[in-house]
Amino acid sequence: MSEKSEKHDERLGVLKTYKLFVGGKFPRSESGRVYEVTTATSAAGAAGKDRWLANAPLSSRKDARDAVVAARKAFGGWSGATAYNRGQILYRVAEMLEGRREQFAREVGDAEGLGKSKAAAVVDAAIDRWVWYAGWSDKVAQIAGAANPVAGPYFNLSTPEPTGVVAVLAPQESSFLGLVSVIAPAIVTGNTAVVVASERAPLPALSLGEVLATSDLPGGVVNVLSGRTAEIATPLAAHQDVNAIDLAGAGADAELARSLEEAAADNLKRVVRPQPVDWSADPGTARLLAFLETKTVWHPMGV
Repeated sequence: MSEKSEKHDERLGVLKTYKLFVGGKFPRSESGRVYEVTTATSAAGAAGKDRWLANAPLSSRKDARDAVVAARKAFGGWSGATAYNRGQILYRVAEMLEGRREQFAREVGDAEGLGKSKAAAVVDAAIDRWVWYAGWSDKVAQIAGAANPVAGPYFNLSTPEPTGVVAVLAPQESSFLGLVSVIAPAIVTGNTAVVVASERAPLPALSLGEVLATSDLPGGVVNVLSGRTAEIATPLAAHQDVNAIDLAGAGADAELARSLEEAAADNLKRVVRPQPVDWSADPGTARLLAFLETKTVWHPMGV
């Protein structure tokens, strides 16, 4: 064996340290805790044992509160940006995802137990979906707004406005396509988001944070937490500065979802309740409209 081959064989790989994504930065959990992430069972290999992938941050209640503060701080600037500008920024994210297709295909394959070609197809679908939602940025007002007929010399106009800070429980089983399908519609309409990644397979979500950080997306618009879903979601549901919570991605079991709905009622949060979702199907516009409020104004007609 040549000296060059021996050096290559002796090289140790550089293990990646995954971190949270909060306020445009990458903090470790304030608790200092981590948990092991392994491959899905069907990707475990011939031995039938799960393969260790990484240690992911185990977020605490303090991390959840910090993420809400970051999302609230970012809300004014993001919701005040033009819809066209938000669409441009989301499209830029899609461009960067396209450049990291192989990385995400590998992570999705490990997370969901998919072969290389199927994992690549899932990543392609997720990128396409991100582009699809980006295209809706300056069009959603046309389907959610209206010029209302009134009996008098007035214009009566209804326009959609973002709800505010949205807590999103990402799907447990669809670690990337489902993740994109719940984040993109929430932020393209001007909301900011605190995302609780899939507990079992958080790595694609944490890697998405790296893409968002190097795009044009302002810090705090999307904040990604990993760890125990129940531990993170409970303080988010009860937080007085969270305006809505999305449970539809099946990120919570029935008992947990019920307790989160009860906590959310304290400040009248908008709640998207758990429901079965086929993430590969045409998403329609339901999620675009889920976190919008309607403002109606009256204006006198000119003479």
